Amino acid sequence: MRCKILFFAIIVALAVNVQAQQKTYCNPINIDYGYCPIPNFVTQGKHRATADPVITFFKGEYYLFSTNQWGYWHSKDMLDWKFIPRKFLRPEHKVYDELCAPSLSFVNDTLIVVGSTHGKEFPIWMSTNPSTDDWKELVHKSQAGAWDPQIFWDKEKDELWEYYGSSNAYPLHVVKLNRKTFQPEGEVYGILELNDHEHGWERFGENNDNTFLQPFTEGAFMTKYQNKYYLQYGAPGTEFSGYADGVYVGSTPTGPFEYQLHNPFSYKPGGFARGAGHGATYQDANDAYWHTSTIGVCVKNNFERRIGIWPAGFDKDGVMYSNTAYGDYPTFLPSQQKDHGAASFAGWMLLNYNKPVQVSSTLGGFQPNYAVNEDIKTYWSAKTGNKGEYLVSDLGEKSTIHAIQINYADQDAEFMGKPDRTPGHQYILYISNDGKNWKQLVDRSKSTKDVPHEYIELSNPASARYVKLENIGMPTGKFAVSGFRIFGKANGDKPAAVKNFVPLRTDKKKEGERRNVWLKWQQEPSADGYVIYFGKSPDKLYGSIMVYGKTEYYFNGLDRSDTYYFQIEAFNASGIGPKSDVKKCE
Repeated sequence: MRCKILFFAIIVALAVNVQAQQKTYCNPINIDYGYCPIPNFVTQGKHRATADPVITFFKGEYYLFSTNQWGYWHSKDMLDWKFIPRKFLRPEHKVYDELCAPSLSFVNDTLIVVGSTHGKEFPIWMSTNPSTDDWKELVHKSQAGAWDPQIFWDKEKDELWEYYGSSNAYPLHVVKLNRKTFQPEGEVYGILELNDHEHGWERFGENNDNTFLQPFTEGAFMTKYQNKYYLQYGAPGTEFSGYADGVYVGSTPTGPFEYQLHNPFSYKPGGFARGAGHGATYQDANDAYWHTSTIGVCVKNNFERRIGIWPAGFDKDGVMYSNTAYGDYPTFLPSQQKDHGAASFAGWMLLNYNKPVQVSSTLGGFQPNYAVNEDIKTYWSAKTGNKGEYLVSDLGEKSTIHAIQINYADQDAEFMGKPDRTPGHQYILYISNDGKNWKQLVDRSKSTKDVPHEYIELSNPASARYVKLENIGMPTGKFAVSGFRIFGKANGDKPAAVKNFVPLRTDKKKEGERRNVWLKWQQEPSADGYVIYFGKSPDKLYGSIMVYGKTEYYFNGLDRSDTYYFQIEAFNASGIGPKSDVKKCE
């Protein structure tokens, strides 16, 4: 009996140790996203949805609020997020979108939350102990009610300001709040309007080329750094892969603000998880900066979205940046204290991009390869959600596996809003070298956790050619996967340097559209894809674009008047090739 108890204790200790050793996360972040609560938004299928995230580090924990979640999350490590159910609006408000685009900030030892409203009846909430759902009304009816608000506390001056706005017709605004009453006082300042005639990335559309609507500016967020005020904003629309955050810089909370030369500072138009707009910047336990923002799915509805977290910071010249290169691959957590500018990416490559797939069944046009094509907008679905439905990914060769991400899709989901509980995602992962003899790798067959973007970092790397995901049970709907992503290292060679990389752009002295550039290069035979870096200085190539399976990219996000610099590298399952020479593009 004593031996059995000792053996059980060792197993439990090992399990805890595996959890404690996890060093990475992967976007979209794996939280139990609620389902869209708005009837008009689910006519093409019920689905999970949230956006407009804001995170702050408060009293030793990270707190995460986002749109329409009927509660919020907290975490000690930015990996394991615990949801706390909470309705912040009163019954008389009669809204579906509980805390749409909420503001989250703190003043001294008090966390402060308010949601979006076009009226003046929403409360501002406060808590000194939010980890236990201990909230009180700070203001019963905020007279500064606005859409996409952010209450900013200027700690050095002990002043409060509220930034707000979401429109394709009106600018962003700011108003001072009374330090004691938290009600507005004084002048309302119009502080920022889009200039899409100059800034190509601010133009409306999936490729910044649709002109049927004016672009939207929204999601105002203020960060103070070395006595400068960094006013962040989202544009041109949350529906698009190019949804991004830009920043203006001023010397006072009301400006005047000057457009940062290196914009957008948060931008991710390519790869699996696309979009990096309408977010918030925060510091972790080590005082390093991060930026959280919106990732678009936008299939069943334009507002079907997820959340991403990107390493961020300020360089020696005070330029604000966000590192989204390989931003949907495994990335080190704050506990690793990595250099955001150089070493945040774990270096584990995607092993199964467009590789062969075998499945138990297929529902209509939701084809198997959609699970490995690096497009979050497409997915494979089995005919049922029953136990025994499966997906097998062939890596093509025996490879070293470090981590696996399972991105579930919402096919025939039945929930709306945030259920009190669900059966969770139950599954088993197997590996094999021949596709016939299988070894169990991960057993979640009895799990009750809701993990729509499950991410498993293996404590000990595995070696295999085939990986099988077998369904045991779904929270709701059919067994459907938009991304079954295997990360690690293949045994081949890294790609060589990309040749004949050329940016083509209209000369300043000629008539043409200078907000656009046509990037072309020679195919590197062993490449799965490429990362293009860009910026307005050869030593500040902070922007990045991930491209799979092509040898050209039309980039419509330039600022018309400025000179740019570009660089490219190829990648495959074995690693990343050398960067090309930097190309100047006037």
